[in-house]
Amino acid sequence: MAISNTSTGSASRIAQNSTFEHFARAGYVMSGIVHLLVGYIALRVAFGSGGTADQSGAMAQIAAAPGGKFVLWFAVVAFVLMALWRLAEAAFGSANKPDKNSKEGEAFRRVKALATAIVYAGLALTAFSFAKGGGKSSSGQSKGTTAKLMESTGGKALLIIAALVVLGVGAYYVYKGVTKKFLEDLDTSSQLAKRLGTTGYIAKGVAIAVIGALIAWAVFDHDPSKAAGLDGAFKTLGAQPFGQVLLVLAALGIAAYGLFNFFQARHAKM
Repeated sequence: MAISNTSTGSASRIAQNSTFEHFARAGYVMSGIVHLLVGYIALRVAFGSGGTADQSGAMAQIAAAPGGKFVLWFAVVAFVLMALWRLAEAAFGSANKPDKNSKEGEAFRRVKALATAIVYAGLALTAFSFAKGGGKSSSGQSKGTTAKLMESTGGKALLIIAALVVLGVGAYYVYKGVTKKFLEDLDTSSQLAKRLGTTGYIAKGVAIAVIGALIAWAVFDHDPSKAAGLDGAFKTLGAQPFGQVLLVLAALGIAAYGLFNFFQARHAKM
């Protein structure tokens, strides 16, 4: 019991640090900007203008804008602090949402917090690489990593496991959007937040699921170039019958998720 009280106290002290919280919430703002840019690039791809529709493409757009390097350095700080915030939740539990469910429910929330911390740490690394002028395409890195892992049986097995995990994450996003469970993470029930969250979670879930499917396809087809990350997922959608329509819908959905991030910046329970 003493350990539990100590853990809760540690989480509370972190949560009550207003400066830390403001910067962590800025992570949602930067995430929103990144998703809006990804949606914009995907729209350009849909209409034949080209571009890399993923986080690295979005970071490249920011880096090329006036004052872009400053924005990216700010993004690095915001993403790192958001990652640390989620790591604190994973380690100590949420300070604002005491456990009212089963132990399994608490374990799931901690795993989700850890996964979110990893995502924001990845965004911080991407922003850092572009801020210092050495950013690389996420799609190219994904293909390179897949090619190395496919050189061994163990690597192929790891890729299949990764594909299943990514498919599961995509399904969870879709489920969260359809059931509107994302509202449990907010202190508002705004109708606009509901619409943006529902559209955004479903669209992002579908995109993530396509990434998982592409990883599995790359393994079974012995072609690492098929594992092209989010950019590959968008371009795969675009190559389907009525692909332009699908890609436009996906782009608008990702943009909706970006706008929803702005609601999270203001109304997320932290």
